[in-house]
Amino acid sequence: KYSTKLSDTIHILIFIALGDDEQLSSTKIAESIKTNPAYVRQLMATLKNAGIVVNTQGHANAALAKSADKINMYDIYRAVEGDKPLLHLDTDTNPDCGIGINIQFAIGDFYHEIQNMVDEKMKSITLQDIIDGIILKSGKLKTFKIECVIGITDDDKHGCSLIADHIQ
Repeated sequence: KYSTKLSDTIHILIFIALGDDEQLSSTKIAESIKTNPAYVRQLMATLKNAGIVVNTQGHANAALAKSADKINMYDIYRAVEGDKPLLHLDTDTNPDCGIGINIQFAIGDFYHEIQNMVDEKMKSITLQDIIDGIILKSGKLKTFKIECVIGITDDDKHGCSLIADHIQ
């Protein structure tokens, strides 16, 4: 089974970034992801430990620890997946077979090269890029009630104003 932790975690972060004045409970976020609140809380704890979000346990007050343009996909991926690679070798092949014994060696370097390219690409994609993509692809922009990204500093207001311009 494939892991959906990265997409679920990005979903949570965007929910927080685009959150309106109402408190964002794990139950409300879980409804959007179609999962259970305990899973959301687990991912939130992981994000907090990684320094990506700040919140007070037991309170629906999560906020981004830094502006959305300073959080990249690579950091989010590593926070929830650790050092797990995207591609996995089947190490349980038949050692008596010429292909089975050598397949890992033959494709391992290619997998490593692909992983390095993916890592670099993920480092170049920010949470703000994904938010901007949602705004551009959404036909119902006015449904987002955005005041501002929580926890944003004065010198990072560009992301907020860009979002605000799209929902007028």
